[in-house]
Amino acid sequence: MSVLRFFTLVIILLSLTITLCAQPLSMKGQFWGSGFFNHGTPFESIIGYIPTLSLYKELDSMQLLDLELSYRLDYMYSGDSLIYNKEHFHRYWIRYSSNKLEARLGLQKIVFGPSQRLRPLSWFDTIDLKDPTNQTEGVEAMRICWFPSNSATFWFWSIMNDQNKFSYGGRGELSTNFGGWGFSYHSNPSANIQDDRIAIDYRHDGVIGFWNESAIIKSNESREIMVTIGGDYTLSIANGILIMTESMYISSKNNASSSSNIVSTFISSLPIGVFHHFMVISDLDWRKNKNYNYLRWSTAYDSFSINCMVSINPMEIGNSLQLMLIYNH
Repeated sequence: MSVLRFFTLVIILLSLTITLCAQPLSMKGQFWGSGFFNHGTPFESIIGYIPTLSLYKELDSMQLLDLELSYRLDYMYSGDSLIYNKEHFHRYWIRYSSNKLEARLGLQKIVFGPSQRLRPLSWFDTIDLKDPTNQTEGVEAMRICWFPSNSATFWFWSIMNDQNKFSYGGRGELSTNFGGWGFSYHSNPSANIQDDRIAIDYRHDGVIGFWNESAIIKSNESREIMVTIGGDYTLSIANGILIMTESMYISSKNNASSSSNIVSTFISSLPIGVFHHFMVISDLDWRKNKNYNYLRWSTAYDSFSINCMVSINPMEIGNSLQLMLIYNH
């Protein structure tokens, strides 16, 4: 167990002991079960559950102290045989917040950037637009957000990396009449390689939505440049059809070798009535000249949702059908 993990858990347990009987407490969770049907392979099923404990205490002068503790269980079966299982903490953090400052310590989610699917700024998360659970892995970190005005926000973080060393970085966000800007930097030292990341992003919402994420990731041995441009527009048909597209340019250089590629995605999203939703995602790899297609129909009622997902892919990947039930409590 890392020093940061041990220190954070001690603080959370002490806070629980002191405030559990007297302060607002909530228990929630997410359960999901799904089945995969792939041509030529055995039937596969997945069961997952994330129970979550939340506790908060209101302090004086619009200040708040809260914490969250959750555990994740994943089981995967091929036929009747268990082929994969994992049990681990999903979140454990404690947070102090006021109207100008937020400080959070522990295993937490850190997500930023305007892109939806092709995300150069997906530095610390595993968010996938095709995943109806909307879950992401977390990072062990200390993060501070400062809000000096309504138009400016500054983030500072220190994250425990895989070598149990602290990486660090920050982000500035500025809202103007011409759109929202973001500037991010992260440095990750390890035993052999220094990994530095720098990025700029922009979003404007007008008649159409437009955004850009541009990032450079550089180490002693490689350099990678990623640029995403995206836009969306809602057609006034039926309940409104959202159409969205993103394209990402990737340039990689590793020692004497280099490569580049362009990947595009096209997304259409249509609500049907109150309870139903239909989404189509089509990814295009321009260098390989191959399409990867995904269709999802979802229906939600109260705490339950049912998702039917179809993937239509090139021959080497194959097509698949997935049914998923999600229950949030």
